[in-house]
Amino acid sequence: MLNWAARYYPIIRILKAHGLFDSGSLLEIGSGSIGIGRFRKVSFVGCDISFPSEPQWPMTPMIASAAQLPCKDHEFDVVLASDVLEHIPPDLRKTVIEEALRVSRKLVIFGFPCGQLAWESDRSLLAAYVQAKRTPPSWLTEHMEAPFPEADLFKELDGWEIQQLGNESINFHSWLMRREMSSIFVRVSSIGMRIAPSLLETLLQKADRDPCYRQIFALSR
Repeated sequence: MLNWAARYYPIIRILKAHGLFDSGSLLEIGSGSIGIGRFRKVSFVGCDISFPSEPQWPMTPMIASAAQLPCKDHEFDVVLASDVLEHIPPDLRKTVIEEALRVSRKLVIFGFPCGQLAWESDRSLLAAYVQAKRTPPSWLTEHMEAPFPEADLFKELDGWEIQQLGNESINFHSWLMRREMSSIFVRVSSIGMRIAPSLLETLLQKADRDPCYRQIFALSR
């Protein structure tokens, strides 16, 4: 789906900038059954508390809690968590960040809907599902259970260089998520992702304007 491309393309650009797109060990926290494997055809470990369907190549699945990863210190070159932190109870969010930093050698990437305006956007999206008498996706109802993370979670991390990027204007994200309520739109956009990914990435990058729905933090040693 197009919303996957919108949140993963900036992550792919970060990996390329650090020389870690085509190689390097990677752990994705909260990967689901596909994760970054839709866009990066390099073996990686996908960690989740459960998998709703059979994990797909090139993922090696690992069932575990993000707050207590069964991994050695500095085991992976990259640790990634895309749209995960907002699903973590607020009192555990710093613990999850600390665990990601612990098991990474080089790079940690967190992307997540950030702040009150983003939360209100999703509340409006939930209302659109209810008005249309459609069952909302589980991730959306979970978004309503707690405030979204704030950028200050990443302050004062000694030994790490921090890059912050805004991703998807709130207006664009709201428009896109409503379009993806249509199966026709999903099919057409999926075809576009396959046949013209570079053009699609360029167009999506133009939507990265303030106020942004999502913030992406890249932390490097």
